[in-house]
Amino acid sequence: MPVAGTYDCLTKTPMGTQKGVLTVVPEGDTFTGEISGDLGTMPLENGTVDGDTIRWKMTMTKPMKIDLDCTATITGDDLAGKIKAGFFGTMDLTGTRRA
Repeated sequence: MPVAGTYDCLTKTPMGTQKGVLTVVPEGDTFTGEISGDLGTMPLENGTVDGDTIRWKMTMTKPMKIDLDCTATITGDDLAGKIKAGFFGTMDLTGTRRA
């Protein structure tokens, strides 16, 4: 199953569950995209694709600036992964591809 698509996502954060829309646009073994949600839009940086696993970085600016390291595995239309958020630790990320 290709990783391309738009995913409705939930991230379990210290501020509660955050909703977001993740867009993944593959370009060979790399990808670009963005995630948009209540805290604004963040571009995905340094995206890599390894089979059904994607990895990327992004920088959150609200409510404070923090660098995020992300990884997710896509199985069918489901996405499950982790976001490492510095001193906030690691947060669970889940999502479902839009039809």
